[in-house]
Amino acid sequence: MSDLAANAVLTSLARSPVLAHFSQGGLERLAASGAWLALQPGEVLFQAGDPGDAVYVVVDGEVEVRNSTPDGRDVRLVALGPGALVGEMAALDGGPRSADVAATRRARLWRIARSAMLAALEAEPKAAVALVIELSARLRVADGAISDKTVLDLAGRLARLLLTEAGASGLVALTQTEIGRRLGFSREKVNRKIHEWVREGWVEVSPAGIRMLDPTRLEALIEHQLGT
Repeated sequence: MSDLAANAVLTSLARSPVLAHFSQGGLERLAASGAWLALQPGEVLFQAGDPGDAVYVVVDGEVEVRNSTPDGRDVRLVALGPGALVGEMAALDGGPRSADVAATRRARLWRIARSAMLAALEAEPKAAVALVIELSARLRVADGAISDKTVLDLAGRLARLLLTEAGASGLVALTQTEIGRRLGFSREKVNRKIHEWVREGWVEVSPAGIRMLDPTRLEALIEHQLGT
């Protein structure tokens, strides 16, 4: 591996909320023990049920964690960018993968075998604690998403997504197809609800995405459905 590639790997490892807790020597050992993996847009890294034989670090690009609905539609659970750790849960317990992971755009990942990761965590307990904290945070997010699906209907979940994804300008740069994938609804249902809000003056639709005009209305809708 060239010096430039080695530096890219070390930088990505150090960017991870978990791996940043390793010593420099620990990071160098993880870098030396791994291997490159390149993915093209849409290419699958692993699928639910595959063996948890490795953990991956996103060096550049983006992957998404997703599952499938009973009617065969993909629903995105979370997107992971540079520095993110991928597949750590199955790599920890050696069980099967619990979801699919695929590239949303060209991506390079650093593959670390399960045995190498476990040895590194055993050698540096501080990093092991950081991993537990990271997994706990992800579990909280997952619990929140499950709660939303239980309590909020399409309108509530769509409002939550728009409020979460909006930039400083109030613009959500997602297509309605992508929004539907994230929420687990068809594009047609998402389109109808958005255009209902356009008529109400809550949002506007442009080639750049969906811009919120009255976010307080969306916040009130969520609070009403949650009973707060």
